[in-house]
Amino acid sequence: MLSSGSGAQRSRARALRGSERRGPRRAPCVRLMAFFLAPALACAADYVGSQVCRTCHSDIWQNFYRNPHFKSVASGEGKPKDTGCEGCHGPGSEHVAAGGGSETIPVAFSQVSAEKVLDTCLRCHGQTLSRANIRRSVHTDNGIVCVNCHSIHSSQSRRYLLAKTQIDLCYSCHTAVRAQFSLPFKHRVNEGVMQCTDCHNPHGAFASTWRMANRPYLVEQAEGNEEPCLKCHIDKRGPFVYEHVGVRVDGCEACHYPHGSTNPRLLTRPVVFTVCLECHSGLGNFGPNNNGVTRPGPYHNLAQPRFQNCTTCHVQIHGSNADSFFFR
Repeated sequence: MLSSGSGAQRSRARALRGSERRGPRRAPCVRLMAFFLAPALACAADYVGSQVCRTCHSDIWQNFYRNPHFKSVASGEGKPKDTGCEGCHGPGSEHVAAGGGSETIPVAFSQVSAEKVLDTCLRCHGQTLSRANIRRSVHTDNGIVCVNCHSIHSSQSRRYLLAKTQIDLCYSCHTAVRAQFSLPFKHRVNEGVMQCTDCHNPHGAFASTWRMANRPYLVEQAEGNEEPCLKCHIDKRGPFVYEHVGVRVDGCEACHYPHGSTNPRLLTRPVVFTVCLECHSGLGNFGPNNNGVTRPGPYHNLAQPRFQNCTTCHVQIHGSNADSFFFR
């Protein structure tokens, strides 16, 4: 009996000593969480500040004071995630510890996806109304994002950090438009009188109120949801007592090519009356009386040159406050 009891006591003592060496038992789920979270916590990148970046990237830093993004550093009030180099590229502790390498940069714009580029830039630049449609714009749909047009560290333009001058940047893709601006009658973009963004918003535009919203892409609107043409051609704005339906509904492009044309006044056809007859044919089931737009009467013999220039008499063709036939 004594020997048996002594053996049981010795077993309990050994078990107690073993538990003391192992420590308190953990539930299986707790041990599993610790196994996966410990490496992540140990490797979490931290912000080191732009002063550390300048040690290796002195060529970028010495001109960075001219960059609009430098104001985040100059203010001294921004959070680390919104300041300087790391405001765009993410925390740089791993990059510094590794001695460089693009694979250790959280956001290396030359390697990340287009969606990641947009997400990064729109953290700061997504608050303005002019960029409200950027995610559904034609540029984004075709894989064109911020870094395709903007060069943050080596811009060749005076404004907006463009990678090239605006005209060269747009022409690099829109070669057909470039040819139109070389026609005899054109808007003077090549001469520097105006530029593409006077009429277009490259970040996307809202649906318009003309042409049943079926319009050329990225056309910016003027005041009152009007065509951008009216920003310069203010005498055509109205409102008029007698509206020309074609102008009000279809817009300027019903009669004009906006970029350039072989015809005077950027008309779509070489002779004025042929432009008018596209609508004033009396055919079809459209028009104010559902019988087609009124066609010229028999007293207008269009074979005679004096009747072939409609605007000789209908001088207020864009709209009138005096006459429903747009006479003088």
